[in-house]
Amino acid sequence: MKRTFDVICSLLGLLALSPLFLLLSVWIVLDSPGGVFFRGPRVGQYGREFRIYKFRSMKPDCEGKGTWNVGDDDERITKLGHMLRKTKLDELPQLLNVIKGDMSLVGPRPELKYYTDMYTKEEKPILDLKPGITDWASMTNFQQFEGFTRAADPDEYYLRQVRPLKLRLQLYYRYHHSFCSDIKCILWTVCKTITHTQKLPKEIQTIVDEYKLEEELFRKA
Repeated sequence: MKRTFDVICSLLGLLALSPLFLLLSVWIVLDSPGGVFFRGPRVGQYGREFRIYKFRSMKPDCEGKGTWNVGDDDERITKLGHMLRKTKLDELPQLLNVIKGDMSLVGPRPELKYYTDMYTKEEKPILDLKPGITDWASMTNFQQFEGFTRAADPDEYYLRQVRPLKLRLQLYYRYHHSFCSDIKCILWTVCKTITHTQKLPKEIQTIVDEYKLEEELFRKA
């Protein structure tokens, strides 16, 4: 059911968004040289690598040539790229990854091999699932680019401030996901994208609060 739902929704999404895709494609080409899409390597289900589709928001061939995590002040970002990243429009081409079978609409966000190589034995089950366009960790860290912008070292900020909670939420999804929870996640994603609300579902907020409490107690110890 999940795969059928993914394919139908992705096809409908691409059809409905085709005028926007055309507009952004032309705009990207006019804004800077380098083509329309970014296709970077990511780790998918069972550790298999695939190429993720995004609207190009940076200069060509610059991923990894600097920090992996990019703040809004990074000189590699194109003029249009700032808007694409803030609005999450750069993520829309991942509907193509869903149709190809590399990704799902909902699932743990795909990572670079650099980070999946760090997975502990307890964290490796995250790779049992197809990565997704959205998940609970994405919504919790919806404005993470602001943290990257403020941080002296965006990669260190990601490792220390973003990744631990992200992994906890992805493990929660790994062991508690269902078709109904996926629908719920999609609806929350749409709501958060439109309204920028800070609210989260009760069970997700509980995980976030528990994590923050543990971090506070650890710092005081």
